[in-house]
Amino acid sequence: MKSIILGPLCVATAVFSIACTQSAAPTSLPSPSSAASPAAPAAATPNEFAAAQAIYKKHCEACHGENAEGGIVKVDNKRLKVPSLKSGHVLTHPDEALVKKINKGGDGMPAFKDKLKPEEIQELLQLIRKEFQAGAASTATPAK
Repeated sequence: MKSIILGPLCVATAVFSIACTQSAAPTSLPSPSSAASPAAPAAATPNEFAAAQAIYKKHCEACHGENAEGGIVKVDNKRLKVPSLKSGHVLTHPDEALVKKINKGGDGMPAFKDKLKPEEIQELLQLIRKEFQAGAASTATPAK
């Protein structure tokens, strides 16, 4: 009778010990997928200017150009000299002056106050300063 009880007990113990050793995967070794790809590429990070780039493409690119270089454009059968957003006098304008220009327009530029939300205008300003002017906002002089 002892062998009848000990036999299944030994089998159960053996199964338990095998199951425990097989399910415990080593945690210190990297997984194959993480070992194959060291660091996430920079392209995997979200583009902080994606929304502003879409706004620029929709509302600004036709006149200021894809690279914000401006130039002569024809709008409503009028030839306009559109300023560059990358160089020239726009670099000396403080942020408030550029926001005002975007809101109210003038000199052939349409007003965008009724087309863009204030936060969209701020995003557009940041795009201009950081992407097109590469941080040139520090050269701006305060308005008097």
